[in-house]
Amino acid sequence: MSEDDETDSSVSHDRGTASDERRVMPLAADRLIALYFILVFVGGALATLGDPARIPHYASLLPFVYVGLWLFVAMYALATGVWAYEAYLGWRHDPPPLAYGPEDVQVRILTVAAEDVVQETVDALPEALADRHVVAEAPLDIDGATVDVVPDEFSCDAADKGRALEWARRELPCDKPFVLFLDEDTLVTEFEGLPDADIVQFRERPVFTGSYLTYWSEVLRMGYQTEQTGFPALDIPLYAWGGGIAVRQSVEESVTWDFETLIEDTVFTWQAAQDGADFETMDTKFRNQAPPSLRAMFEQRRRWLTGTLRDEAYLPVGYQSLMTLRNVAWAFSPATAFLVLFSGAIPTQTPGSGLFQVVAWVMFGFSLVWVWRGWRYYGGLSLRTLPVFLCYPFVVAVHSAGAVWGFVSPPASFETTTKADESADEAAVDDGDSTDE
Repeated sequence: MSEDDETDSSVSHDRGTASDERRVMPLAADRLIALYFILVFVGGALATLGDPARIPHYASLLPFVYVGLWLFVAMYALATGVWAYEAYLGWRHDPPPLAYGPEDVQVRILTVAAEDVVQETVDALPEALADRHVVAEAPLDIDGATVDVVPDEFSCDAADKGRALEWARRELPCDKPFVLFLDEDTLVTEFEGLPDADIVQFRERPVFTGSYLTYWSEVLRMGYQTEQTGFPALDIPLYAWGGGIAVRQSVEESVTWDFETLIEDTVFTWQAAQDGADFETMDTKFRNQAPPSLRAMFEQRRRWLTGTLRDEAYLPVGYQSLMTLRNVAWAFSPATAFLVLFSGAIPTQTPGSGLFQVVAWVMFGFSLVWVWRGWRYYGGLSLRTLPVFLCYPFVVAVHSAGAVWGFVSPPASFETTTKADESADEAAVDDGDSTDE
């Protein structure tokens, strides 16, 4: 190990130790709030479906539930308001002009050992992106790119994908000003260049891989991720998609990937932004695969939620509170349907009962905004995307199930999302054009 590597490790280790000491508080806050709302909704179910004569302390239960549901409405409305504000910022934002071309970029594709999937990714790269590296955990036979295998003996604070990223940062020579990081299934459909920004986020466009429920969940998620266009106006972007992100090489060297985390791309972006790096979002969409099964999607969402819970401490206090709010709102988003049911059981003489009914219906219906945005993101009318409007409450529940699992049973390690094999990917027809919004 070089002297520079030793310096990197010591800095990163200090960072990780400090974060371990600070993570307990945010994690406890998220779970305590979630537990409170579980009690509220269980009480609400009893009050709505049960026989009042058989429920002990029914007279006390109803006010507890009513107040708790108003608090939930306030929390959910605040989280929704933040999303709307970010979407507004994105609507007003004009992307800067391109300042760097493909010749200024080194491509690094991260994989464990998915040879066939990676070969498709390499084949899809524009010829102008000529400096190509595949960073893998095992030797692969890939045409059109240099395969670099992470040695088993390499160790650092980061693990799994973060470990591979950190090894590549230390060991791969790079004379380009930018590094473009891709997941093993990311298909670069077009690449004209990069603006003069330290971190450049491309947008994703998951394609159908055999499961309609996971695909519709991705349509919903793409609608929600409209907020990404507003991230350049924030001091700290709320998250990053590592499957298509370009980083200025000097910023990568300064921040490093040596964090003990399940969401290495997001934590890197948080740290870089706090160190003064600027962030830009491109309209260009890279294709990737929707999870091929519900199990794979639940595991993916579980990891995202758990990673955010554990690593909120990397953020300033105000952003920690915002992430706590969003995490709980995401996990409990299917409960908006319950608000509608409960609003009908509230005695009309209860103060604010009429307003509660209106708010409940608004909260329940707002998910349609995200579905509509996702539908437009995919180019509008399509027989594959249209059914999401008919079953969107169920899709919201499926999309949130992994987040709930993350609250209940956090994963101990990183688990790569399963990718569809080559034949399944070829059988998946195009989802419509990729017209930008």
